Amino acid sequence: MPGYLSYGLPEAAQNFAAAGVALHALTDFSTLWVAWQQRGQLSAEESLAIAAWARDPHASATAPTGGSLMNAVHKWRQRSAAVDSLLCVGLDSDLERLPERFRRTRRPQYAFNQWMIEQTHAVASAYKLNTAFYEARGAQGWHELALTLAALRRQHPEILTIIDAKRADIGSSNAGYVRAFFDELGADALTLHPYLGREALQPFLDRAEKGCIILCRTSNPGAGEFQDALVEGKPLWRRVAERVAGDWNTQGNCMLVVGATYPAELATVRGIVGEMPLLVPGIGAQGGDLGQVLAGGLDEQSGGLVLNASRAILWAGDPAQAAQTLSAQINAGRSAAQPPKQPNAE
Repeated sequence: MPGYLSYGLPEAAQNFAAAGVALHALTDFSTLWVAWQQRGQLSAEESLAIAAWARDPHASATAPTGGSLMNAVHKWRQRSAAVDSLLCVGLDSDLERLPERFRRTRRPQYAFNQWMIEQTHAVASAYKLNTAFYEARGAQGWHELALTLAALRRQHPEILTIIDAKRADIGSSNAGYVRAFFDELGADALTLHPYLGREALQPFLDRAEKGCIILCRTSNPGAGEFQDALVEGKPLWRRVAERVAGDWNTQGNCMLVVGATYPAELATVRGIVGEMPLLVPGIGAQGGDLGQVLAGGLDEQSGGLVLNASRAILWAGDPAQAAQTLSAQINAGRSAAQPPKQPNAE
C-alpha cells in the first residue's frame, strides 16, 4: 500500500519503510503549512501550535489539534504588553468614504484595509471589524471581510481580531454563528448581546480559545432606555456585569463592552469584574473623555482596556500618525493616572 504524503519527518519515513510501505513524498510539511496560512485556513492559535509541534514533534503523541492553546484574552494581553499599547483600530471601512484610489479597485474595502493595517499595525493591540459596513455590500462585502481577516492571520497572527456583529439567538442558531465567525472567518473574538441569557450563548462560551465580548453599557445616547431599568434594585447593565463576571466567565474568555461616553458606569463595572478586559468604544469621534476612561477603567496593572478608535484614525490625513499619536496619548494618561480606586461592587 503506497503512501502519498510525507510530513517531512525522517523517523516517519523510516517507520513506513520498516513496515514495507513505500512513502512517496509529493510535498513536505512546511510547504503545506505555508499554503494553509496563505489561504487563511489556520487561526493564529493553530499556527502557534503547529510551529511548536514542528520544533518538537515528540512533545505530544499526535499533531496539534487545538488543546490548551492561548485564548483570545491571553492573546490580547500578550500583544498589548509587547507593543505597550491599548489601542484597537476599528476597520469600519464605509465604502462611500473610501478615497477614490481604493474605490477604483476590484476589492475596495479589502485594499483599503490592507493599507490601513500597514499604516497602523505597529501600535495596534487589536483590530475590530464591524460587519455592518461589509454586509451592506452583500456577498462581495462579506468576501472582502473574509479576505481582511485572512490577511491579518497571515501577516499579523499575534494581533487580536474582533468581529463586531452583536449576535445572539437561540442555541441552535448560535451554533451556526459560532461556525460562521469563529471557524469560517477565523475571528478571535465576537461581540454578543446578553438578552437571551447564558443558556442561549453557551455555544459561544464553550469555545474556550475564543473571546466572547458581551454588551454591558453601550456608548450610544439612548443606551439607558433599557440598560438603566432596575432589576431587583440595580440597573440592568450592572446585573449583566455581575452575571458575566460571576457566572459566565468559567473559561476565562469573556470581556464586556462599556462605552467611553459613560465613565462613571465604566468605573463601577471595573470594580465588579476585576481584571477582565473591557472593550471601550466611544473615544475620538464619539466624544468620550480619555482621561476619565483611564482614571476609572484601568485595571491594577494599568491595562485591561481595549480602547477602540475608528473614524479618528481611518479618515485622518495621516492614519499612521493618528494611530501613533492616540496610542501615545493613552500611554501618557496611563502613566499619569493614579492607581485605580475600584468602587464597591456591592
